Amino acid sequence: MKKILYIMIILIIAASYFTPTILAAPASKNMEAVWMATVFNIDFPGTKNDITAQKNEYIEKLDKMKAIGINTVVVQVRPKADALYKSDINPWSDVLTGIQGKDPGYDPLAFMIEETHKRDMAFHAWLNPFRITTSGTDLSTLSENHPARLNPNWVISYNNSLYYNPELQEVKNHIIFTVEEIIRNYKVDAIHFDDYFYPSNYPLPQGEEKDGSVANSRIQHINDMVQGVSAAIKSINSNVLFGISPMGIWKNNISDPTGSETSGSQSYYTVYADTRTWIKSQWIDYVVPQIYWETGNKAADYETLVKWWSNEVKGTNVDLYIGHGIYKDAVVNEIDKQLRINQKYSEVNGSFYYGMKNLLANTAGCIEKILVINHTSPLESSRSNMANVLINSSPQVKTGTITASILNIRGGNGLQYTILTKVPRGTKVTILNSQPGWYNVKLTNGKTGWASADYVTVIDQPRKIQ
Repeated sequence: MKKILYIMIILIIAASYFTPTILAAPASKNMEAVWMATVFNIDFPGTKNDITAQKNEYIEKLDKMKAIGINTVVVQVRPKADALYKSDINPWSDVLTGIQGKDPGYDPLAFMIEETHKRDMAFHAWLNPFRITTSGTDLSTLSENHPARLNPNWVISYNNSLYYNPELQEVKNHIIFTVEEIIRNYKVDAIHFDDYFYPSNYPLPQGEEKDGSVANSRIQHINDMVQGVSAAIKSINSNVLFGISPMGIWKNNISDPTGSETSGSQSYYTVYADTRTWIKSQWIDYVVPQIYWETGNKAADYETLVKWWSNEVKGTNVDLYIGHGIYKDAVVNEIDKQLRINQKYSEVNGSFYYGMKNLLANTAGCIEKILVINHTSPLESSRSNMANVLINSSPQVKTGTITASILNIRGGNGLQYTILTKVPRGTKVTILNSQPGWYNVKLTNGKTGWASADYVTVIDQPRKIQ
């Protein structure tokens, strides 16, 4: 019965929404977007080495997102200095086949753009400019044609990961050429960078201060890259947007009186991202600060940051959207409250949601909450009813098996978090969520925590949540 109902809903949605191929992007105002992460196969693709399965998966997720009012998908097409598209610059990504550099047998980016535009939705190509590996420093593990392997002098190592050195002009050029290749060959509506620039907390030389000459030069190197990418995009196609999603805090006011009244990690010092300069210089078309905190948070209150970012874009042509971390219970539980706060500030033109799994699983009833705030017409109410049936008819999660002899289960997604318990090899876990390098898992005794993704083998066959 559920299968028949599911098919009927798909047909209704197709009839209501499906339009001829659209090449122009929707207006940048009132953007409702979702990030689709591909690193670690977090959101896509769920199956490797299967063209049909990957295409069907993308279409299914796209239809679901369309049904709940999403008008923009932000797909990670360059997760680790590799590509989910045909490139003469970067190797094929291993998320497609399991082997970096292996041709998947089709062009995922061309396919995804076509299907997205058919539904009158915008497609933003999400790139990580400097990251090469998420774990490991052995260049020989990269594909033979990987630029990092061919140019080891471009590479820096930190915290057991590899990155392109932002200080080198060759690296800046490489990033610019990568963006140019995408824009020339694909009808993307935007190029999108997230919050990865210098490695997080990359140490300064001994004796250097956080506002000293070395730190300032790092800020300038990132500014040079952003300005160069912006100029390249506009020289090729001025209709393609350039957006960046930085950490939610630029500077705390204890570091700079013009910073926000917060006490969290500062992107200016943590990754050397001077978002203020990008906005004031209008090198970017939109900014999506990742305000992944709840209202009343002592270190970073949600509305305090929305107000601060609203003032930053005021008087510029840079559009402001808010990034919501709905993978966090404290955020998803109050997503309707956050959206109402956004409506108080005229500079806020929409929202981006992370993670996609939480949205499609309707965690904490987030779909209904978002629809109630954003959509009020009878037609939209009808669509929301269809969306709720569609989403709730088949919520799914994945399971995994622990491969380490003994694995620490921590209280958060990082080695700095407290060890909650230890589990032996062969332990079965339910994977509730993902962050780069980590899985949020549920143990058989009902306890939850975070496990290193390097020691969890994911079982491809999902099961329904009971």
